Amino acid sequence: MRIGELSRRTGVPTRLLRYYEEQHLLHPERAGNGYRSYPESAVARVGQIRGLLDSGLTTEMIRAILPYLCGPGHLVPAPEDVPAQTAALLQGHIDRIQSRIDCLARNRDRLTAYLAAVRPDGR
Repeated sequence: MRIGELSRRTGVPTRLLRYYEEQHLLHPERAGNGYRSYPESAVARVGQIRGLLDSGLTTEMIRAILPYLCGPGHLVPAPEDVPAQTAALLQGHIDRIQSRIDCLARNRDRLTAYLAAVRPDGR
């Protein structure tokens, strides 16, 4: 399929699809006329990329782990075969996520305490 169809089917603008290609996240073939040609599997791949981006991963991280993902809950090769550098990259991201969760929880607790102090009747 051509880039316009992939865009329609995924809801991702063509400009962003070209960016994914520049970042080596998508690998379309080129027709003789230079047009990009995407396989059917590109629809799922774009969805996967969007999900990973939405979870806060950078394109660098996605590029590192994408070759090991073949679907939800499935890793190829086995998790123990993932390079140490990739595992470290993911662990760093997990640590940053946990720091944000901790910060948000502290802020939530402080705001809840403040609200309880200024509105003791619970309104």
